[in-house]
Amino acid sequence: MCKKVYIFLHMPLHKRQTLRKKSGRREERGSGALCRSFFIMKILLHMCCGPCAVMPLLRLLEEGHMVSGYFYNPNIHPLAEYLRRREGAAEVAARCGIKMIWALAPEDYSPPEWISLAAGLKGRTGKERCAWCLELRLRRTRALARSEGFDAFSSSLLYSRYQPHELIAAKGEEAARASGEETEPLSGGDPFFYYRDFRADWRKGVNMSKAWGIYRQQYCGCIFSEYERYAAELRESNARLTSSFFP
Repeated sequence: MCKKVYIFLHMPLHKRQTLRKKSGRREERGSGALCRSFFIMKILLHMCCGPCAVMPLLRLLEEGHMVSGYFYNPNIHPLAEYLRRREGAAEVAARCGIKMIWALAPEDYSPPEWISLAAGLKGRTGKERCAWCLELRLRRTRALARSEGFDAFSSSLLYSRYQPHELIAAKGEEAARASGEETEPLSGGDPFFYYRDFRADWRKGVNMSKAWGIYRQQYCGCIFSEYERYAAELRESNARLTSSFFP
């Protein structure tokens, strides 16, 4: 972690508040809100897909940060969908000129294993399953950021209007406080979660991803979300077939 960021993070609360007032910026959750006002940081951005990463990348790069992307999404099913989203992420990274880190080990993408773990959450709500999935991906991102010497980590999930924004922010902060990694931090410090509400750029990001020809998905990612996305069509189809057999 760079020295100025470290100093800010370890300031007494009253000094942080004073510095925030002097900065003229409104209060936001997380350390990233103020740090981006004064410091150039090395940030690892977890990318859930291409379209959602467009505006987060452009905003961070405009501010002068050194950004790398990380694609780790074992929740995306089926494999054909996973490959299309990964390719979309690669296209956006190439257009933005950033380095990508890919999770390519066999265990990094195993739908049977992911579904088996998710099945262990049987009886819990969909929100609890999403919380588990977010925690899995953000903790992995934080661990990589720590081992590679990044100042901070964030996620393109903070861009989507359809994602549980508050839950993502909370899980990011939890991941930043996690401990017990086997690897030592390259920079001598722990990365913090860089919270940013990228939803203000929603329409611009949609238009840009379409203009760039980036694949735009129709559901969150996992087999459960796909079912929820198309369940209404299934019911309608069942009703049509029922009426055709039993007029």
